[in-house]
Amino acid sequence: MVTRKLIAASLLMCALAALIGCVQYPTERQSVVDLRPQISFRFDPADARMNEARVLVNGLDSGRLGDFLDGQGSLRVLSGTHAVRVVSGSDVLLDERAYLGDGVARPFIVK
Repeated sequence: MVTRKLIAASLLMCALAALIGCVQYPTERQSVVDLRPQISFRFDPADARMNEARVLVNGLDSGRLGDFLDGQGSLRVLSGTHAVRVVSGSDVLLDERAYLGDGVARPFIVK
């Protein structure tokens, strides 16, 4: 008789533990999506002159060309029309205007 009560109590405890273990509190995950357009460049990364060339967007120096190699890095800009220029010393390697909308990733080819 005591054994049956002990078994019944054990089963009840196991059932309660299983029910409590199945309860999962709701979670909320928040993240920010950056849809600004991205500019990157395709060029020969072995050429030291190319790596050190400067990127100018709308006349403002934005950094080294080597920092924005397509597939490795990109430059985020605001939506709109932009004048993109790449210079190495007094040589102009690229001079283009392009409209870039939200979510666009645009690679420029520099020769």
